[in-house]
Amino acid sequence: MSHLKSILAFAAALALSTASASAETTHIFWRDLRPATQAVAEDAGLPMIAAKLPDHGETLSVSLEDKKIQLAGYALPVDRDGDLVYQFLLVPWTGACSHMPTPPPNQIVLVTPAHPYKMSQAYQPVAVTGALKPDMEKSQLFILDGVSVIQSGYTVRKADVVGVDTVPDSVVLPVNSPWSFLNKKKN
Repeated sequence: MSHLKSILAFAAALALSTASASAETTHIFWRDLRPATQAVAEDAGLPMIAAKLPDHGETLSVSLEDKKIQLAGYALPVDRDGDLVYQFLLVPWTGACSHMPTPPPNQIVLVTPAHPYKMSQAYQPVAVTGALKPDMEKSQLFILDGVSVIQSGYTVRKADVVGVDTVPDSVVLPVNSPWSFLNKKKN
């Protein structure tokens, strides 16, 4: 009988570890946020303009809803006080939204960090971890030449944010782009 109890205890422990494994973080890439049929920025010719797309980039990936994800990108502050950022847009390339036309909504994530994130400059590369919600939301972005309203397709609230050296699937601006100076140099 004690052998049966041991087996049952092992089965219960295995079930608990399987349940906690399903709550693990899924590392995703920008391509996971758009339909497979949608052109990537390189294919559409930079800058990517949402108006070029048949659905205006509003088709979202609901398969990721409420999953704990980690996504790397570039942070563009929306709400800040000095170097503390309370909310930012996570975008797939530097210059997006302020120096260049806006990516489609399904390539923009509105992030609210769990704690204010210290950021010295816009477009700092970061990795964001948290529950992803498909959620069309508009944010006002204050840029040098005025206010811009940006629509994001996803939100991550109470996010863990860490600085990273590189963004694995970052879009690199063409050499002849006037904004090519924004490309991050790899050492």
